[in-house]
Amino acid sequence: MSDTNQAEQSRREPAGHHDLTQGPILRTLIGFSIPTLLTNVLQTLGGTINTIWVGQLLGDKALAATINANMVMFLVFAFVFGFGMAATVKVGQYFGAHDYDAAKRVFGTGTGLCAAIATTGGIIGFALADPLLYALSTPAQIHDLALAYLRIIFLTMPFGAVSMMVSMSLRGAGDAKTPLYAMLLTTVLGIVLNPVLILGFGPLPRLGIAGSALANAVASFAGVAAMIAYIYRRDIPIRLKGHELRYLLTRREELAFVVGKGLPMGGQMAITSVASVIMLGLVNREGLMAAAAYGADMTIWSYIQMPAFAISTAVSAMVAQNIGAGRHDRVDPVTMAGVKANILMTGLLAGLLLAFDAPLLGLFLGTGSRAIPIAEHVQVIVTWSYVLVGITMVLSGTLRAYGVVMLPLIVMVVSMYPVRLGFYALAYPHMGGEAVWWAFPVGSAASMLLSWLVYTRGGWRVRHRGAAE
Repeated sequence: MSDTNQAEQSRREPAGHHDLTQGPILRTLIGFSIPTLLTNVLQTLGGTINTIWVGQLLGDKALAATINANMVMFLVFAFVFGFGMAATVKVGQYFGAHDYDAAKRVFGTGTGLCAAIATTGGIIGFALADPLLYALSTPAQIHDLALAYLRIIFLTMPFGAVSMMVSMSLRGAGDAKTPLYAMLLTTVLGIVLNPVLILGFGPLPRLGIAGSALANAVASFAGVAAMIAYIYRRDIPIRLKGHELRYLLTRREELAFVVGKGLPMGGQMAITSVASVIMLGLVNREGLMAAAAYGADMTIWSYIQMPAFAISTAVSAMVAQNIGAGRHDRVDPVTMAGVKANILMTGLLAGLLLAFDAPLLGLFLGTGSRAIPIAEHVQVIVTWSYVLVGITMVLSGTLRAYGVVMLPLIVMVVSMYPVRLGFYALAYPHMGGEAVWWAFPVGSAASMLLSWLVYTRGGWRVRHRGAAE
């Protein structure tokens, strides 16, 4: 009798679970995407404001030091993100199938793995921070500042890793609002604590650039603590109690999935990062004004990408739950709704930013800067292509939910390197510096077309459907 009751309880709709397998597809998708979009905006806005604090209170050298340190951290977190995304897909599938114990096992394995990697990486990074900065050719003038900042960041890495994992798992369960509230808390705390710990107030000592790193770590810890408290208060099924805490010790089956699928996902971020560094080098060859214009444009483009990222995350969560529920008939409609939503939201945002680019660029470059006309010209060539990037991201979200990760990785490598860099090499003798800017939409168009070919082929559906169920 108790076994029957337990089985019935495991199938019961749990607190905090939002069923993404029912209801109007487009409305559900938009409703899920908006909190994720606002979370990304808050995270970027918080980082921007904290950067302003460092620059204004400590000067250009300190600002340059944080940029060098954050470059190292981004590469580390690329793979943590991949593992977290892989775990999220499986959590979503199990929630769709109402197998909540399996969802706990995957959540536990993913959290334990990410925490272990972050802790180990933090200890190693702390010890090797000095050689790492030398390997990055960090200027001697900012070396000591970057070292102090980076060592604290390394020691507090587990907070960020666990926060990322918990946020992703909640989204896999269909809850995009709780990570938004946690990010709001993290952002506000980071903005308030940065000047307090940088300059020192009352009994608090003046910590300088180390204070900025510590402020961000405290804010991140507060955010993840709030999410964990919410999970336990609402008794959301991914919470681990009693003997379930053993799930934090990585289990072979779940670990194989998380690592096997997570490495290619993290690899996509790493490949994108390396490609960005290469393109930055090509832009720098065009002179100081071109580099300044590109820097301002990149800041604007970071916001243009946010709707597509949010929609892609929503598509992945919805498709994963529908896979778990055996509702494969809803996969194509969800994907196409995501494509349409991306065209609308990204296209509208790109249009607005193009219409008002002069005042926006003036915020970063200063009114009357000679770089503004260059930046405006580049905006016209490149900005619209983020609609194509968004379509690629949506299609990748569906493929990711089925566990198809190598094909998107191959698409990324081909479009970023042979296509984008190949176009630049062939076009530069004829177009000069214009080849740099046109390489962006050419690469974006290639990635979209290749992703569409991958998506519309049927082979991966047959091969991966059985494994996903």
